[in-house]
Amino acid sequence: MSAVLSDPPAQAAPDRRSRGWLPLLAVLVVAAFVLVVGRIGRRLTLDGTVLHLLGGWVLRGQFDVVWSARVWLPVVVALAGVLLGPALAARLPWRALLPGSALAAAGWAVALAQTSGPDRLTAPLDVVYEYPHDVPRVGSISAFLSGFVDSVPADSADPWTTHVAGHPPGALLAFVLLDRVGLTGLGWAAAMCIAGGALAVPAVLVGVRAVAGEGPARRCAPFLVFAPVALWVATSADALFAGVAAWGVALLAAAAARAPGRGSDVRALAGGLLLGLALFLSFGLTALGLVVLAVVGVHRGRLGWGGVVRVLGVGAVGVLVVVAAFAVGGYWWVDGFSAAGARVRSGPSYADRPLGFFLVANLAAAALALGPAAVAGLASLRRTRLALLPLAALAGMLASDVSGLVRGETERIWLPFYVWVLAATAFLPPRQRRVWLLLSAVLAIGIEVVVRTEW
Repeated sequence: MSAVLSDPPAQAAPDRRSRGWLPLLAVLVVAAFVLVVGRIGRRLTLDGTVLHLLGGWVLRGQFDVVWSARVWLPVVVALAGVLLGPALAARLPWRALLPGSALAAAGWAVALAQTSGPDRLTAPLDVVYEYPHDVPRVGSISAFLSGFVDSVPADSADPWTTHVAGHPPGALLAFVLLDRVGLTGLGWAAAMCIAGGALAVPAVLVGVRAVAGEGPARRCAPFLVFAPVALWVATSADALFAGVAAWGVALLAAAAARAPGRGSDVRALAGGLLLGLALFLSFGLTALGLVVLAVVGVHRGRLGWGGVVRVLGVGAVGVLVVVAAFAVGGYWWVDGFSAAGARVRSGPSYADRPLGFFLVANLAAAALALGPAAVAGLASLRRTRLALLPLAALAGMLASDVSGLVRGETERIWLPFYVWVLAATAFLPPRQRRVWLLLSAVLAIGIEVVVRTEW
């Protein structure tokens, strides 16, 4: 374990230069993998299998090229990001970099969405399957929580819509509370989702800094902003989930990076509270526990096992406080998970989607969402503490994949994991960084122009 967590020796530099071709090879292999999976999906569709995907390819949506003058907005933003982003990330004061990265991430996501028209930000939420559809159904919060599970089954008297039924009640509750504080309408709902996704960027920077120092955090900042994941930040509720969960992980990482004491405990407790909230936004976020173990466990040498247990224990208290609050309100997480799983397995889309295909198609969609820079970064990983973050996130994605409950739409469902995988871009060879940043932005623009995704 100590070898994995140690910094590479100085004499390893020539070996790294000799392996400079690995990022390109990895991207070519993954591109070929995505194309092969797409061809298989296309053939299955032609043979009558209903995959609920892009003509049998790996993304949810349909081919529909939208080319107009609006495409110049993301092109200009991307060029500015490629030319100026790395230098700004390296030189801005840390306190300016954190909010600046969030604003840049939100701007990039909005610029991409505007390519497809002015209603692109709100349209994904304006469908019967999404959370805003069920907001008017919620009266008393206590009655909502205590009766939530009863309406999860599709054959119940008054079933929740698809996404509401497949998640814990916290997801719908977020939109309900937004409405009740007077921020009504789909515009505010979209803003909440985009803000959540954008705020995940500074959270990851805080987490990376706590694990590996400020330098690696600054190096990966532009890639977090301009990754194709922005396509699903504007607009899907999973972006909100990503932001809440990312700050939970980041605060636990910051707690572990400090000396044991009150400051560390406060951060760990706050991180636990946010992670507890995340568990009531999406069941799949339980797999983020692997990332939590990574960001805290890397400090074992300094803290000792006692210090690691203390941080995790205080964080667990925060999680349990949230679990207890929902239980008092009438909702038990385990019962909700069981009911949601039964709803998913009983749905026609689940039966239509062959598990064998989606075990690989899920990963192909993830490759498109992450973009070439993330793939190249993973191929450049070295035996350092920082490498554990993207690897732990990948392990969480694989756990979700093999569960069989996720069959498609991973381009948005795995958003909370993607932001941590993108930490791998800190390992990219210096001379290649701008090229990979440009290619990631180009892929994002290309998908937005060619594909009408549902989010």
